[in-house]
Amino acid sequence: MNFAQTPLHRALRYLPRGRGSRLLGAGLCLVVLSACTLSPDYHRPELATPAHFKQVEGWTQATPSDAIARGAWWELYGDAGLNALVEELNRGNQTVAQYEAQYRQSQALVRASRGSLFPSLDLSAGKTRSSQGTGSSNSSLSSSSSGIRDTYNAQLGVSWELDLWGKLRETLASNRASAEASLADLAAIRLSLQSELVQNYLQLRVIDEQKRLLEATVTTYERSLKMTQNQYRAGVSGPDAVAQAQTQLKSTQADLIDLAWQRAQYENAIAVLMGKAPADFALAASDSIPSLPQIPVALPSQLLERRPDIASAERQVMAANASIGVARAAYFPDLTLSMSGGYSSSSFSNWISLPNRFWSVGPQLAMTLFDGGQRGAEVDRTKAVYDQTVAQYRQTVLDGLREVEDYLVQLKVYGDEAVVRDEALAAARESLRLTENQYKAGLIGYLDVVNVQTTALSNERSALSLLQGRLVASVQLIAALGGGWDMQQAFAAGEDGNAAED
Repeated sequence: MNFAQTPLHRALRYLPRGRGSRLLGAGLCLVVLSACTLSPDYHRPELATPAHFKQVEGWTQATPSDAIARGAWWELYGDAGLNALVEELNRGNQTVAQYEAQYRQSQALVRASRGSLFPSLDLSAGKTRSSQGTGSSNSSLSSSSSGIRDTYNAQLGVSWELDLWGKLRETLASNRASAEASLADLAAIRLSLQSELVQNYLQLRVIDEQKRLLEATVTTYERSLKMTQNQYRAGVSGPDAVAQAQTQLKSTQADLIDLAWQRAQYENAIAVLMGKAPADFALAASDSIPSLPQIPVALPSQLLERRPDIASAERQVMAANASIGVARAAYFPDLTLSMSGGYSSSSFSNWISLPNRFWSVGPQLAMTLFDGGQRGAEVDRTKAVYDQTVAQYRQTVLDGLREVEDYLVQLKVYGDEAVVRDEALAAARESLRLTENQYKAGLIGYLDVVNVQTTALSNERSALSLLQGRLVASVQLIAALGGGWDMQQAFAAGEDGNAAED
């Protein structure tokens, strides 16, 4: 900081001369100094962001476009059961509870640093018992005597450290920025866990649909096997057809059994996310899959306000910037005003009386004259920490932009694939219908039916797998866009002492 450009220097230039004026000037200097800070002016680190996402061309926006801004972004899927599970996660997840406790710790640090700006008041009262000996000596004689006395003390003291160089206020600013970063971390972990639960739920529902598909297929294959066995007994078909029908049926039954452990894994994961033991949770099968929602895509610049991890990274930059001012303030003296008074007496009966009163008042100026370069090293360290947090912030923004681009292109490719996959599925169903009719009419053998049935089932399962991928990608895109989180609203709620709900 250039002293010639400070408010203090400008004020001193215009101070009048004289004793009274000097006192006035000294008071003015203290006021001006109390507004002095030594940290660099904070500016959000520069980072060029594109005007639009590369993959957003042709994207179908949701209507209304503020659907996610309400916060409960999972409601876009229109599933009441899912809504209840996420609300349970918000209340019972233990990882969220850990981050919430960390946020309360950071809030306590803010209150503590704010309290350091005010005078402290101390009261003490006590009794001491002491002895003092006196002695005299000459060439031939020495003697000593001692006495024991009680002393009663009551004292009230006031101490106030004037924040001349902004050390206390910069500490408060650093702690406040750290608390906001902690609040954003809480929102980020909550969003991440909500995203994980919604993905697990949607994949579980797709498995339920796959289970219904395989159960219906097993029923069909059982009828086909029975029909083939009857034809074999009648001499219409050979044993190879029966073997093929049995192979087809058993393979499908095995696939059906395999779905049980997959579903159990998702169910157990959902239970733990809600803070429950897997043994205490069960999710009944559903006969429908939540529909794929339309997602409002924000501009890249809005990502800085909508993603809690980016907001946390920026608040860490702010905290590091304020820490530079704290380190610089160590070069300047600390001024503490203190005042104390009370009563002291050797007799309890007249302890609190006017003749036994005492008082003291005075300022104390303290500063380090030589420390072997420790303060300079600390300033250099805080500057390096600041540069590190700036790099982390920029990398976090770039990662956020990449994630959005990745999920946008993934959903677009999945959408194009879904069109072709639906056409292939329709053709496979029609081919199966025609082949079964030909088989029932005795025009073709059962082996021809098996091939077509296998192709049709493969297309059915591929279509469900694609739907599963699209649903998961939609959740990931919403999370990459920040969910329903808003930086200004969240930090305003944090100032009121309430952790923002995502």
